[in-house]
Order: sequence, then structure tokens, then C-alpha cells
Amino acid sequence: MNNDKKNIENILFQINKCNNIKELEFLRIKYLGKKGSITNKINKISEVPIKKRKKFSTSINIIKKIVIKHFFLKKNILENSFQSSLKTKDSDFTLSSKELSFGSIHIITKSINKIQSFFIKLGCEIIFGPEIESEYYNFDALNIDKNHPSRDSHDTFWFNKKFLLRTQTSSVQIRVMESKKPPIRIIVPGKVYRNDSSLTHSPMFHQIEGLIVEKNISFSHLKWIMKSFLNNFFKKKCKIRFRNSYFPFTTPSAEIDIFNKKTNKWLEILGCGMVHPNVLKNVNINSKIYTGCAFGIGIERLIMLKYDISNIRSFFINDFRLLKQFK
Repeated sequence: MNNDKKNIENILFQINKCNNIKELEFLRIKYLGKKGSITNKINKISEVPIKKRKKFSTSINIIKKIVIKHFFLKKNILENSFQSSLKTKDSDFTLSSKELSFGSIHIITKSINKIQSFFIKLGCEIIFGPEIESEYYNFDALNIDKNHPSRDSHDTFWFNKKFLLRTQTSSVQIRVMESKKPPIRIIVPGKVYRNDSSLTHSPMFHQIEGLIVEKNISFSHLKWIMKSFLNNFFKKKCKIRFRNSYFPFTTPSAEIDIFNKKTNKWLEILGCGMVHPNVLKNVNINSKIYTGCAFGIGIERLIMLKYDISNIRSFFINDFRLLKQFK
């Protein structure tokens, strides 16, 4: 705790010393950029022993929030500095000060971070992959038939006959299983694209795919993970049900529904299942020794259900009335 306190004090001291936006941006990249020191610590959470992981992740997240807040504060001070107002001839210093308005992390980003935090505690590693994907990784390796309707241009954005905008983050699972031997525990967050648009569907949306491949993994493990995750996300004990379904890359497969007390109806929220033996065969994993479970979470759908948002476009049109609710 003493080291954390010293680290925060040191960073805040450097922020306060900044005299212009350029100096401040240099510090932001140094600590919060893709290769920044705080970002590197977050990426190494999965390497921390399980017993110490919760304490470590909580500590680094607190540091990150404090640093982000002070960056915003300092940026506003520099942009609206008192010195600049002195240069204005018509300044009236008897007027009341202008109230500062600060931005906040988008609710989608907040939700992704929360979901990632839950699965990191289960020992999952966060993996990212390309948004422009090949037909093999997006369809063939996932046991999706050549005539499956999801391959049609009415559902998928194709560049040519071989490459497309990925329709699911499951493609990254194949890449991981090709390069890494079990045991495997990963989650894959990212943007996915489907040719669909309505109040509840967007051509681009966010998904988190999960994959666990180990010895003796069963559907019971999958059910426990999904129930625990949903109770954690909604901060209450949810009434859920598993309904038989079909996905080419899992068998058995299930859709998970959650009961909405307001509408008195069941709502479909995510799909899951046991990894199909053909998928394991495609990546040279022996399905007689190893089994796996997988799940796909639509981020926007969960947020809409949790906060009673009816139009998915609300996340992308920058309506401050919505965004200010999640500061």
C-alpha cells in the first residue's frame, strides 16, 4: 500500500508540474498509453498468483482511476487557464466562474472492463485479434457449413471471396488454439460486424467471447460460470434458464434467457456450449483427452437490459443526456 501511495503521489506531482498540453500528453502516453507502465501492469494481472490477483487488480485499477481523473482535471485547467483570460481586454472578473464540465469513460468501455475483471479472477487471459478476418478463421475452422446463411452477403460484410469484417470474436479462439496447448483460459473482447440494423441491432457492436479448454471440463462448469457472471454483472441473483439451441462450433449448445420482471417475459441474452470435437480437431487438440466450453456475450444487449435502454443507437449518437448518466 505504501508503494502504491508513493507511485500515485509521484505521478500526480508530475501531472501538476505540466505547463502545457504537450507535456501532459507525453505523461498520459507514458503511464496510460498502449505501452504505458500502468497499462503493462494491467496486462500482467493474469501472471499474478491467484491468491494475490484480487488485491493486485483492485490496487492497479484504483491507481488508474485516480490518474485518469487528474489528467482530465489538469487538461481542463490548461485549456481554460486564468492566464489566458488576463490577456482578454473585455474580461469581467466580477462574473461568477464557469462550471467545469468533465467527460467520463463510455458505458460500453466501463462494462467491458467490468466483465474482463470478473473473468480475470477466474484465471482467464485477455486476447485481441484482427477485425479483418479470413473465411477460414471466421467460418471454416469453426465448423460452419459452406451453405450456412451467415456466410451470405445479406448477413456479412465481405471485401472479396476470402476476406471479411469478422462476424464474431470466436475466430481469435482458433488462432489461440493453433498456437497454444491446453490448458487454455481466454476471453476475447472486440468489435464485430453484421449486416443488420434496427432498434436492437447495429452493423457494428461489441462482443466478448470466452473459451476454456482443459481436461474434464463439463457443461456443469459452464453453467456455474454463466450463472456467477450474470449475478455479478447485474448485482443481484438473476432468474435465468438454459434453452437448447444450435451453434455449428459447439455441441451441446444453449441460449441463456433472463427473466425481466418489468415485462414479465424471458429475454435471450447470450449463447454458449461445449466446444465441438471438429473444432478441436481443426487445431490438432485431442478431443478424447481435452474438452472445452465457450460462450459469446453481446455487450450492448446486456447494458440495454441492465439500464432499460430501448434503442441501441443511443450508444453511438453521442447524446449527452445518456452519457452523463454514467459518470
